[in-house]
Formats: sequence, structure tokens, C-alpha cells
Amino acid sequence: MKSSAQRVERLPHREQSLAEMLTIGEIARIYGITLRALRFYEQRGLLKPLRRGGARFYDSTQRTRLQLILKGKHLGFTLSEISGLLDADASAAQPTADFTLDETMVLAQLRHLEGRRTELDQAIEELRATQRRLTGAPD
Repeated sequence: MKSSAQRVERLPHREQSLAEMLTIGEIARIYGITLRALRFYEQRGLLKPLRRGGARFYDSTQRTRLQLILKGKHLGFTLSEISGLLDADASAAQPTADFTLDETMVLAQLRHLEGRRTELDQAIEELRATQRRLTGAPD
């Protein structure tokens, strides 16, 4: 894999800006995600890398969008919800590294995550009880 510096030498002058961009492989390594995930986000319209033949190049705007996608996933939002948040933030003059969330959205997501936590706690307890039965451990 050629580094960004090595790509500079082989790009024509009019395409030097590509040298400042990262390839799909570089992005995957930096953010610890799969190439498949990046392609899926592109297919869903969440990311729009520059395409040159079969190669994909990610500029700072696309890297910021990816950071937001990953943050949205971490916060438990669906990809559809993340898409809406990205669209709302796209109207801003300068892309930011954080979503614009209102209190209603925050409270709704908190309720959703707390409900999931309750379900997960119940599932964990059921599995622990099953494990105790299987190993003969006392309750």
C-alpha cells in the first residue's frame, strides 16, 4: 500500500489534492472499521467519497461525516436516524464534529437506551441462571 506521500509523486499536478485524501484502506485502518462497512455507508448515501476508477478517496468532510456516523452508532441511533442528523447538519456552513441534538431527541434516545439496558440485564440474568444450573452452582 502506498502512503499519501508516495501518491503525490504519481498524481498529475491538477490532482494533487487527492494526495491529501485518504484511501478506503487507510480510513478503515484509522477508524477500525471494515471496508464492507465503508462501502455500505456509501451505498446508503451516508458517505460520498471521491471516486477515481475503482478507488475511493476520503477528504476531511467525509472523515468528519464518518466520525459522526460512528458516534451516532455508539449513541444507539439507527442509520436512518444518523442519515437525518447528517442531513440536518449538512445545512450548516461548516461541518462540525458533533451532531445538533435537541432536548427531545436526547430524551427519546435516553429512554430507548435505558429500555435496551433493562432488556439486556434481564437476558444476562437468565443466561447466568442457566449457567448456574448447568454447572451445578448454587443460586
